[in-house]
Amino acid sequence: MDKLRAELDKLKHELNVELPKQISEARDLGDLRENAGYHAARERMGFVKARIGQLSEQLARLNSMDMESIPVDCVGFGSRVVLIDLDTDSKMELTFVSESEMDLAQGRITLETPYGRALANKKVGQQVEVLTPAGTRKLKIKYLMTIHGNEYKADQ
Repeated sequence: MDKLRAELDKLKHELNVELPKQISEARDLGDLRENAGYHAARERMGFVKARIGQLSEQLARLNSMDMESIPVDCVGFGSRVVLIDLDTDSKMELTFVSESEMDLAQGRITLETPYGRALANKKVGQQVEVLTPAGTRKLKIKYLMTIHGNEYKADQ
């Protein structure tokens, strides 16, 4: 939440201070029809307003979230897990985030994905099967850190 608030504060500053200054400077140059700086600042302003709306909505959802309903010792929202593929012995790290924070390349997924559904409410040491388009994957939870800061490690 601190990261979201920091981004929101930065964008609000840009929207209320930096962009109006850029637009004012571009207006002073005269004809706005062919003024690339003016059009770029106006376009950026639209993007910033939209992102502020998204972040505000996301923070409101997180603030209304009942932290006590999130498991303290098993996989849930905000958890970070390290998994071992039992067939290939490869390691995978996932973090369970909201839909707007999802980034598959960074291993940030939601609980609504096949991995999320399979891992939800599971504990360290448990094995799960995840049905993916490439087939079924057999995984074991080797490490878990919950949103509460609790850490759990599997013995083997």
